Amino acid sequence: MLGANSEPRPARARAVPPPPCQARDPVDKMIGFLREHFPQSAPSAETSLAISGGEGGARLTHSHQKQYAFVLQSLTLWREIANDMFRLWYLAEEDLLRASNPYEQRDTGQGLQRVQHAPRTTRAMHQLLHTTQAKCGSWVGSSLIHLGDSNVPNALMFIDKYSQVEHILNPILSTLSQLESLNEDVALSRWMEATYGGVTALRVAILQDFFRFAFDGSGADNFFDAGSCIDGRLTSAWNWCSSLPAKPFYMAFLLTGNTTFNGQFQE
Repeated sequence: MLGANSEPRPARARAVPPPPCQARDPVDKMIGFLREHFPQSAPSAETSLAISGGEGGARLTHSHQKQYAFVLQSLTLWREIANDMFRLWYLAEEDLLRASNPYEQRDTGQGLQRVQHAPRTTRAMHQLLHTTQAKCGSWVGSSLIHLGDSNVPNALMFIDKYSQVEHILNPILSTLSQLESLNEDVALSRWMEATYGGVTALRVAILQDFFRFAFDGSGADNFFDAGSCIDGRLTSAWNWCSSLPAKPFYMAFLLTGNTTFNGQFQE
């Protein structure tokens, strides 16, 4: 009890979770799956993320531990970008509209594009990269950021590219979340059990394939355009999306109504 001259103790501050963010939250969920289902060392065959150049379309060669770090740091960077997208949009518009920052139209190999330097957006992107590197403690692959060149011609293209991250991840997460419902169907339950060993094993198989081949340096003809550079990591993820119909688990995506990565998927 408080005495006559006693002062009440201040309430202990409680940790306040960050507000929901439509673009950031899918990346947080995918990071959670990586940490939950895939050990950093001594993986089994079902949880190994090792890739070898030339196998399965991969253009990089990474041990499990190196690939785990590569995926984690790539997702962490995507999270930082999504979390700071409002500022990046503002800086991108400044770069695009500033009269002292002219552009030229040229064929970049992806059609006629407005090629324009983006100094403010580039500076902000380097800040986010350094923040990510500090969080991860080490860095695997290249730190090259394409912006204002043939790969990412201007700041608007940069914004558009990283705005697609949630459209890549949401259909995958939606499928994973609906596997339990599919398992209630007797025939589908038998299929999952006979083919993968059950719901959890199917979920891990989808994640394993994504963490390996959506971050394998593929999606372009050379390492400058794809590979392990900052821009190339997202190019590889796009390439994985385009190859989904050839995956053995594509049926799970169809059965859960996720038939496209353009944002028009069913829940």
